[in-house]
Amino acid sequence: MDIPFVKKTTIRAIGNSAGATIPKALLEKYNFHEGDTVFLLETENGILLSPYDPDFEASMELYQEASKKYRNALKELAK
Repeated sequence: MDIPFVKKTTIRAIGNSAGATIPKALLEKYNFHEGDTVFLLETENGILLSPYDPDFEASMELYQEASKKYRNALKELAK
């Protein structure tokens, strides 16, 4: 069983917002880079930092359903 990476950090003022530093080892492990967009998701255990947009995933599920339903129409439009 892997023990999760635990690192204490401090929230600091950044303009009118606040931010926390992320250790270099975690940035490299999860392929995060300066300027990347990330999403904060509230969970029952706290906040999850993720590069994945939950709204995009929901939109893709709707697309998958519609593409199956309208397969013939989409094929004709692609000509």
